[in-house]
Amino acid sequence: MRSDTVWFPKITIGFDLGDRKSHTCEVDETSRVIRTAVVQTTRSAVEAYFGCRERCRVVMEAGTHSPWISRQIAELGHEVVVANPSELYGSRRRKKRNDRTDSEFLARQGRADVKLLHAVQHRSAKAQAHLELIRARDQLVRVRTKLINHVRGAVKAIGGRVTICSAEVFAGRAAHQIPCELRVVLEPMLAVITDVTQRIKAMDRQVEQIALEYPAVARLQQLKGVGALTALAFVLLIEDPRRFKQSRDVGPYFGLVPRLDDSSDSTPQLGITKAGDELGRRLLVSAAQYILGPFGPECDLRRFGSAIAARGGKNAKKRAVVAVARKLAVLLHRLWVTEAAYDPDRQSKRAA
Repeated sequence: MRSDTVWFPKITIGFDLGDRKSHTCEVDETSRVIRTAVVQTTRSAVEAYFGCRERCRVVMEAGTHSPWISRQIAELGHEVVVANPSELYGSRRRKKRNDRTDSEFLARQGRADVKLLHAVQHRSAKAQAHLELIRARDQLVRVRTKLINHVRGAVKAIGGRVTICSAEVFAGRAAHQIPCELRVVLEPMLAVITDVTQRIKAMDRQVEQIALEYPAVARLQQLKGVGALTALAFVLLIEDPRRFKQSRDVGPYFGLVPRLDDSSDSTPQLGITKAGDELGRRLLVSAAQYILGPFGPECDLRRFGSAIAARGGKNAKKRAVVAVARKLAVLLHRLWVTEAAYDPDRQSKRAA
């Protein structure tokens, strides 16, 4: 939730969330602790504690329960700040900590300066529910991949081999290529692979139906290599395109920019930050690999990546893929905000 920079709260509450019990610490205008409490992590308990009281600033860390709790407390009229733990504590957390000290720490940080919390913005309940469909599909794809790899490895171990094919037809093809001595063991796994494949296809149809509820998805699919799944995930993860002042801020949001560790004259080349949502970053990288692959269309993005790969050096192709993924994220956001038609050769025409 975005914090109000004009209004200053009389009470700041640090809310350390737990799976079953959460701890609160209230700090007044003089930075004095006036109350501590233990609240059950349930909707009714949160309503009882935060309802019917003067507007406060409530600070909590991002976690499993923070999306629904932050929305509920905001609906009760309070200002909610959701802190980013990785930015708040750095690579190492404090050595001496417990639920009580954590809630007080959050309250005092929220009292001092909200910017110190590196606040994150949770998405709406609708977007979260739709995003969970994409995450569930991703888990099924991972499970299917592991099962297929296990079957291939087991067959190779006794001198056989399952021919290369797509995951969608693997079960049917492998059924005729599994050696007789392994059929009793591997046929149940092939049945599971078939069932998982059917469920993935059903989820793909659901994704296409949900995509119709977001007009921006069709606009983003103007780019070849960006399907309904990638476009919908991009829209759901960002939700509000106006949250970014400029489109180039989307690259860091998905962790596609290099880490910085400049000191004096030393400027080492580091890997990307990998901040933000891992699934969104992986989908963007997958789209970039298609654009740079053998079936990718000729366009500015492909030429941009090919120029980076042509420089040679260690990991040149990987750097090209990441650079194209970052530029793709910026372009998708720009198309979303401006509602413009995609021109694959826009940069080339401007240069000419």
